[in-house]
Amino acid sequence: MLTTRATLDKHRADVASMFDGVAQRYDVMNSIMTLGAVDRWRDLVVDAVEPAPGQVILDLAAGTGTSSATFAARGAEVYPTDISMGMLQVGHQRQPGLHFVAGDATRLPYADDSFDAVTISYGLRNVENTSAALAEMLRVTRPGGRLVVCEFSTPTWAPFRRVYKDYLLGAIPAMARLASSNRDAYDYLAESILAWPDQQRLADLMSDAGWRAVAWRNISGGVVALHRAWKA
Repeated sequence: MLTTRATLDKHRADVASMFDGVAQRYDVMNSIMTLGAVDRWRDLVVDAVEPAPGQVILDLAAGTGTSSATFAARGAEVYPTDISMGMLQVGHQRQPGLHFVAGDATRLPYADDSFDAVTISYGLRNVENTSAALAEMLRVTRPGGRLVVCEFSTPTWAPFRRVYKDYLLGAIPAMARLASSNRDAYDYLAESILAWPDQQRLADLMSDAGWRAVAWRNISGGVVALHRAWKA
């Protein structure tokens, strides 16, 4: 089992098992934990990805396919991919028109230069090896293609950072006790946000993996950061 004291050291089997256990209520819990902001953040991801007819998009850590459905609605060919079979099964039930794929972000089951865009939302911090995943994403992206990473990050206003940390460590586990049968999973998720690199450090990891023109946009005061980059 994953311990609730999260670090950047994770094992894919543990992560998959954790998400299997929360799959049925994951989307509801996302809305509760973000006080409804997750819908606006999803819209910003779609704008950054710029899906269009004829494009092929890889949606990693796709979960139940909520984001993938928005890309498909704009005419793109989407490959929602996730390591959690539980998430994929729920996704099949809720989004029967999507073709879900089981896959590990560090060993993607796709050929080189396959996608016009790769995106991952709130999942990169749960990957076993961040640098390996970023390199794999680069491998499967076509030259000139783009990467969009949406992830919880570090609030930019110092006084708010303290309040935010208290919310993560207190409010989210309390919400999980009321709305989820897997409180340990949400303890872990809260801790993993605090252990995650800030905006600049994530940008550096992306650059080190070979991505170019890396930039980010802070959302909700840096609670979330939207990073974009391109393959040369």
